Amino acid sequence: MKFFSNTIAVLAATSRCASAFAPSGNLASSTILRSGTSSSSSSLRMLDGSPYKGKTTIKSFEETSSFFPFPSNDLYGISSSPSALNAKGSNKEAADGSAGVRQLLGVKGASESTDIWKIRLQLTKPVTWIPLVWGVMCGAAASGNYHWIWNPFDPNDRDVMLGLTDTAKGIVAMILAGPFLTGYTQTINDWYDREIDAINEPYRPIPSGAISEGEVIAQIWILLLGGLGIAYGLDVWAGHDFPMVLALSVFGSFISYIYSAPPLKLKQNGWAGNYALGASYISLPWWCGQAVFGELDRPVFWILPILYSIAGLGIAIVNDFKSIEGDRELGLNSLPVAFGVDGAKWICAASVTLTQLGVAGYLATLGETTSVAFLLALILPQIYFQATLLLPDPIENDVKYQASAQPFFVFGILATALCLGHHDFSAAA
Repeated sequence: MKFFSNTIAVLAATSRCASAFAPSGNLASSTILRSGTSSSSSSLRMLDGSPYKGKTTIKSFEETSSFFPFPSNDLYGISSSPSALNAKGSNKEAADGSAGVRQLLGVKGASESTDIWKIRLQLTKPVTWIPLVWGVMCGAAASGNYHWIWNPFDPNDRDVMLGLTDTAKGIVAMILAGPFLTGYTQTINDWYDREIDAINEPYRPIPSGAISEGEVIAQIWILLLGGLGIAYGLDVWAGHDFPMVLALSVFGSFISYIYSAPPLKLKQNGWAGNYALGASYISLPWWCGQAVFGELDRPVFWILPILYSIAGLGIAIVNDFKSIEGDRELGLNSLPVAFGVDGAKWICAASVTLTQLGVAGYLATLGETTSVAFLLALILPQIYFQATLLLPDPIENDVKYQASAQPFFVFGILATALCLGHHDFSAAA
């Protein structure tokens, strides 16, 4: 029973933190914690009675000397340790016995560890790999050229060796999208958020000093260069004349960098940041999976993932509602800050629903009536949960809404991909 209860707790944390397409890291929580620290010159010095009481003394990256692309650690107008910001605060560990698993997944309620490999894994937030792996699966399905090891539904698709080869390609593509490039994205995001984490989540690996700055920078480069190497290897394996997987990986890595890093730091802008998330978690892994197994040779293969990325923008808004007070205090222009909670919740609902209806409309023009009916059947529950959870109180019901509605959304993406993969485009030519 204990194992079962622990499993339920971890799954609950996963649905909350990886609610597909969640931001790689919030800049602020709804309540900014003023964590007390030591009064030494290497601390953040935010104890009551200190010269910094009642205010945040963060320098922007633009005000500090830096070695591009990794700025120095003099972020607070106070000299700080080269290996840690030395912020102190409590991390409320989960009391249900799941703290160790949460630490490995990179979610809240985690236990603290001194094992450097566990800390490295925590920085990559494995729980956020899931939507990227799903996106690769959708792309493989959309290619129409993925072969099962033994397909029970198609007697012509039972070539075991071909199926094993495609399975291996798919696994490598998932490793590229998940551990390497998403791991790179999450690590670099934590690096550039370290001054905010020192206030909001001082127990995180970087501000707590659990891992040194040099080790973090090395991890960023290893994951990035390793990912790009894997991408090129997939291009060679697939026999590409143009290295499409590598090109997509370079583009996605660049988006990840400008999402987190100044001067652009897209996450500070609600529209740009949320759409970057949607594209990174839906379009890019879809295109990667499709490029490995097929060709991106029709406009529809680009347009439909982009439409789903607009829906992803709406999903990303849900994660901003509880951060509205902190975002406002820090001057971050999230959509709930810009439009208010009432305006942002309607933007969220409209972007999620209308884009899916647009996809269904396109599939109808292809004559794929069965797929259209199935997609509509998946959209209707989402509308119901919007009406009963999101629109009445998006702040209180954000986790419930994500957990309730998103399974229907992600299966709709897969259904669309399968439809494209099985559609005979040559018949309409």
